[in-house]
Amino acid sequence: MLFINFFLRAIDRFLGKGLSAVTIFEYLFLNFAWILALAVPMAVLIATLMAFGRMSEDNEINAMRASGISFTSILKPALIFGLIICLSLTYFNNYILPEMNFYARLLQGDIHKKRPGLDIEPGHFINSIPDYSMIIRKDNNGLMEDVRIFSKENQEIQTSIYSLTGELEMLDDAIVLMLYDGEIHELDLNDYKSYRRINFKKHKIIIPADDMMLARRDTSNRSDREMTVPMMLDKKANYNKRSDRVKSRIGRAFNKVIGDSLVPISLDDALLKMDNYRAEMLDNKNLTSVEQRRQERKLKSLERQMNNEYRLIQNYQKSQNKYAVEIHKKFSLPIACILFVLVGAPLGTLTRKGGFIVALSMGFGFFLIYYIFLIGGEELADRNRVSPFIGMWAPNFLLLISGIYLTLNTVRDSASIRFNWPWKK
Repeated sequence: MLFINFFLRAIDRFLGKGLSAVTIFEYLFLNFAWILALAVPMAVLIATLMAFGRMSEDNEINAMRASGISFTSILKPALIFGLIICLSLTYFNNYILPEMNFYARLLQGDIHKKRPGLDIEPGHFINSIPDYSMIIRKDNNGLMEDVRIFSKENQEIQTSIYSLTGELEMLDDAIVLMLYDGEIHELDLNDYKSYRRINFKKHKIIIPADDMMLARRDTSNRSDREMTVPMMLDKKANYNKRSDRVKSRIGRAFNKVIGDSLVPISLDDALLKMDNYRAEMLDNKNLTSVEQRRQERKLKSLERQMNNEYRLIQNYQKSQNKYAVEIHKKFSLPIACILFVLVGAPLGTLTRKGGFIVALSMGFGFFLIYYIFLIGGEELADRNRVSPFIGMWAPNFLLLISGIYLTLNTVRDSASIRFNWPWKK
């Protein structure tokens, strides 16, 4: 479902680009990584609901419990399965997913920059040729008749070429135009008196067209979702060093103006500290009015500097939070696989329905709620409203509480949640 949704949204990115089937398949395959990272936890939940719902519907769980097997023993293999999926997904999220996201972004940028293939239609202007526009009257099996070529804007010399016939050949990195029996008109746009006309029997034009081919790039610039945990830890350490340098500048500036090198915690504390110093300065009778005005100018300059410095620290903190959020996410989603087993097993037992539709609807509902909390926590952490740890692990804590509650009630055989299906009498 996730892949089909992505495919329908992305199909217009490569339609009309003249891409090979291999390139299209590579693009879809690389983007399948992030889809897999989201689909696996949901699949674990649906599989658990189906398995335990079917066993409960067929009274297999009741039979096992009547034989002296506790619900925790029945749950143990599913938890081990969830742990295996958790470890596999953790490795995938940290080492495979960043690389595939990185190359998917590069390929997407290359596809976006690639111009459509050169499609010549008689009577219509062709604007996909770099630096030139062209129109022909007729195409006779590759031999173009009545060819007219015009140079595009933003050039010092306006060139117009007319020829009776012409041929076009596409090379790997260029377009070759062979024109026969025509004339060239050149007009200097800076000096309209400078005009030149050239007649020719045969004229060859070679036009570089690198951007009409799919140029594959490689760059070291990566976003947070294209990095492993060690890469992001290095980025966090780098931003932390930048923040320390800014705090050192703040301390030196305060020491120079006020005589106190203690760095305030926030901008409000810094402004309060300056206001207190200003009040003390105005009450100081030993200072002349000239000295007070001089100190006031220094305080205003310090205030402007503090506004800039603390804004810079805030930006550095947001960047650190962005990487911290991604680090926690690489582990919180895999851990959710175990928690979904803990929730899905008792829930499937209580529903006593192991059908795919029931499991899909309940699984999708639970996962949607979880994902909404996850996205909300990520957004709050990115904005520095909550810590990255709370933003990324709060949904898992809610799942853990729900799973423990449902499991305890199932172990005690005191289901506090009853499901009355409308088709069941």
